[in-house]
Amino acid sequence: MMTYLDIDERAKLLAVYIIETGSTVRVAAKEFNVSKSTVHKDIAERLEKFNPSLADEAKKILEINKSERHIRGGLATRLKYLDKTS
Repeated sequence: MMTYLDIDERAKLLAVYIIETGSTVRVAAKEFNVSKSTVHKDIAERLEKFNPSLADEAKKILEINKSERHIRGGLATRLKYLDKTS
């Protein structure tokens, strides 16, 4: 669990974490002990002001994750029901 960070530093660390791990907003939020809304705001607004290139890289990863979320949800549901029939 992370301790209190400067907001700009947190935004930078969130972006680096998302880029390096390819994590989802939900995973990043849990790792940094913040809300999903905070992750979005840090990347889309705060980071954009002082490091636009890093923000763009992180946004690309988040867009990929967003476009694939229906697949992950379907797989999770499939696994859930496979476990119930076993």
